[in-house]
Amino acid sequence: MAVNVMDWVNQARSFLMDVQTEAKRVTWPTWRQAVVQTVVALIFVFIIALYLGLVDLALTRAIDFLFTMVN
Repeated sequence: MAVNVMDWVNQARSFLMDVQTEAKRVTWPTWRQAVVQTVVALIFVFIIALYLGLVDLALTRAIDFLFTMVN
């Protein structure tokens, strides 16, 4: 199966031109919107991490308690 290099180059060029056209249509957020959304995402990640840490701690202690009861 021979690959025609010029077809590949033309397809890549066409794809990149389409990407550029679509990028011009995007409504980009303002600087303030980007900062606020980033802060909200970081707070959410922190809350989820805290929750998962507490669940891990609780399960670890519960399993340790069960093992001490068996021994």
